[in-house]
Amino acid sequence: MELRSEIEPDFETAEKRYPEVLQLILEYTDYCDEHGDEDSIEYKKLENRLHVMTGKEMSKFNLWEWWEGDGAEHLSFDISLPDPQMVKDITKDELSEIVRRMKTFEIPDPDDSSFKGMFYNYICFGSSYFSDFLKLNFKGYDIQLFQSHKDKNGNYNEYSQEEITDRLWNHGLNNHIK
Repeated sequence: MELRSEIEPDFETAEKRYPEVLQLILEYTDYCDEHGDEDSIEYKKLENRLHVMTGKEMSKFNLWEWWEGDGAEHLSFDISLPDPQMVKDITKDELSEIVRRMKTFEIPDPDDSSFKGMFYNYICFGSSYFSDFLKLNFKGYDIQLFQSHKDKNGNYNEYSQEEITDRLWNHGLNNHIK
């Protein structure tokens, strides 16, 4: 199911920003390897440049030791991708599709070498985009809805797509009274 453009990640903007963001991160790493950056002057310059380019608060990203995370490519994608927005009149079907994407591992089309094709699975499982979207738009969002939990019998279970959708839907949207 396709989602409305204001819900879908803005791959077009991310693709435009991505090459320069990746280049800046890799250049900073090369600079640090050669000269160090003990006083973080170059780090602050990089943060500022990326903030001006994207409008994002850079303190949530680890520009220094990206290799301990998901790598320079995923970091660059996360920085390049515009943040999710508050969206009015989200339907239950749209919410269910978001939950499905976060819970279901889809094998990408091996022939899809597009920018979106390269990052589609990451947006569903590695990136915080949809999690941030749900947090912004639904009162009852908690990442624990997507994690294993112990039931009253002591067994570990995961909520189904329908259970998560219903819990979020029943708590209501953040942008209007339900």
